[in-house]
Amino acid sequence: MLSRVAESLYWMSRYVERAENLARIVDVNSQAMLDLPYDDSQKLESDWSPILVSLGEDEAYAASGRDIGRMSVTNFLLFEREHPNSIVSCFSAARENARTARPDISGEMWEQINRSYLWFTSEGADAVFQRNHYEFFQQIKEVSQLFQGITDSSMTHGEGWEFIQLGKFIERADKTSRVLDEKYHIVRRADDKGQVETLQWSAVLRSCSARQAYQRAYVAAVKPELVTELLLLSATVPRSVRYCVEEIDRSLRVISGVKRGHFTNPAEKFTGQLLSELCFSEIEDIYAHGLHDAIDHIQLQLNDIGEAIFRTYIDPPLVGEAIVASSINQTGASQEQRQQNGTQKQWQSQS
Repeated sequence: MLSRVAESLYWMSRYVERAENLARIVDVNSQAMLDLPYDDSQKLESDWSPILVSLGEDEAYAASGRDIGRMSVTNFLLFEREHPNSIVSCFSAARENARTARPDISGEMWEQINRSYLWFTSEGADAVFQRNHYEFFQQIKEVSQLFQGITDSSMTHGEGWEFIQLGKFIERADKTSRVLDEKYHIVRRADDKGQVETLQWSAVLRSCSARQAYQRAYVAAVKPELVTELLLLSATVPRSVRYCVEEIDRSLRVISGVKRGHFTNPAEKFTGQLLSELCFSEIEDIYAHGLHDAIDHIQLQLNDIGEAIFRTYIDPPLVGEAIVASSINQTGASQEQRQQNGTQKQWQSQS
């Protein structure tokens, strides 16, 4: 497979997953405000900075000069075309990558992603958002899930499909860890930690579609340690970090043909290391280390995996050339910036 095709499939998948996860995060935080005590609800209404920090968007948002209230942040994360990580930009970038890889994806996949983009940028989507926020976010999630289902049922499960899985599960693991970190900081800032803690951690489970999984696994009231254990260490919950890393490891080994216990490139090495840590950790170990520090460590490792995939399969260093060192330091973030720049140019050409 050509590296440019693998690149397009990988980022197409990441952007679709990112759009869904952004919708989940904004929706759950909006819904959580309805259950919070009045004082805490008003604080969250006027200060959505923890959400921005958890998403890594605080600096970009500060540069926009807007207030940090709920509606301003929501519009920024959903509809801001100049912001490369908004949902509208994610759909645009996913569509552009799908167009680039058009011969390598099924016709149904292209139709779904094109239809999703056209719907989101239409007046109809804006009307749904103004009328019912919950319905709007549900439609975004359904759009993403329908695309994933169509992909699994209509595309040949070869190397291209595996790159799609890599993009999906790296993005999903990253967002799950960020949701956990965000709620941890919100609860710490709350005045009435007992009631707020239960509501906020319940919101975490809803954002990851894991409320029923939690009830089946623990048959207990919502507790932070158990929620964290489920979403970090579960081998069966589809949005847990461990489950996602196992899928990343599986896809990498299908692509390279290397069995577990061995590695032939940094991506397999970093993934194996993180998977081993998650498999042989207990929740007591994570809390002893500090939840925020543990999540930060996981996010850095996920970044390393993404960068290693890029260096190994998308833009490998040229051995023996003077640019090897700079190629090794070229990150997935820089690749993402290139994708985002292309998205911004596309918006400019359309406007």
